[in-house]
Amino acid sequence: MMSLEDPAIITCAISGALANRDQCPAIPYTPAEYAAEARRIVDEGGVHIHIHARTPDGSPSVEVEDFRNIRDAIVAEIGDAAIINFSTGTIGVPVAKRVAYLRECRPEVAALNMGSLNYAKYSRSRRSFVFEFVFANPFGEIVELLTAMRELGIKPEHECFDLGHVGSLQPLVDMGLLEAPLHADFVMGVVGGVPPTARNLAVMAENLQLAWPERRHHWGVIGIGRGQWPLVAAALTLGGSVRVGLEDNFYLPDGTMARSNGDLIARARRMTEDCGRRPATVHEARALLGVAGPGEAPAG
Repeated sequence: MMSLEDPAIITCAISGALANRDQCPAIPYTPAEYAAEARRIVDEGGVHIHIHARTPDGSPSVEVEDFRNIRDAIVAEIGDAAIINFSTGTIGVPVAKRVAYLRECRPEVAALNMGSLNYAKYSRSRRSFVFEFVFANPFGEIVELLTAMRELGIKPEHECFDLGHVGSLQPLVDMGLLEAPLHADFVMGVVGGVPPTARNLAVMAENLQLAWPERRHHWGVIGIGRGQWPLVAAALTLGGSVRVGLEDNFYLPDGTMARSNGDLIARARRMTEDCGRRPATVHEARALLGVAGPGEAPAG
């Protein structure tokens, strides 16, 4: 199990795929804007950058060219100062299309949704759902993506929206599809997923260890919306890592809208230090996740 002695990896979800500048002017669209945000992230202590690709007009993209252009712009700006992580989470896009940009760009890490769920946003004032859909991630697709990641040497980040998603890791371990350490992030605050409480976070962390008891694994929290900051505090006090960024939440704890991802990372770093934890360096982050940096042998 992770402990308070471990450095905390501070991850940034740089843009997401759905939000736009009408909602938050700081969201990057072009490769140059992604690179500028990456510089702000690294300068404030972030060492792991999660990417959804967009075209330069801000539209969501799953094209190799857009992922490559964003990746290349970020690397040109910050070198290997942060781990690059590509999302594979999407709706209605064939696995082969997602594998194509992983194969061509070879990120160190790729996020993998660990199960299907009802995914919704609910309005208390209207007493109705703003939107709702089934986010399908069947085992067949999970296995196909994991098989490709193993072939390409890409570390999977297991995004778990509910406790059952954590339990789904065990058969994949048994099938020999995963390497230790496991790297899981617990996504909390989505209607249809696990309720965003510290107690639920602790249970998910405990169940991660059950998936492969004899090995040590890494976990973090992804808090969605303004409830993000209490979850960041909970993860830090439980020995976990944290993710913030404009994909997940636009606001600082006082309700002020962030001017950039750098504002969110700076606050996460301050909370890490206030909790008596130390932000991980990028070298430490690679070791904790079991990934190899440029020119390095894989960490084991």
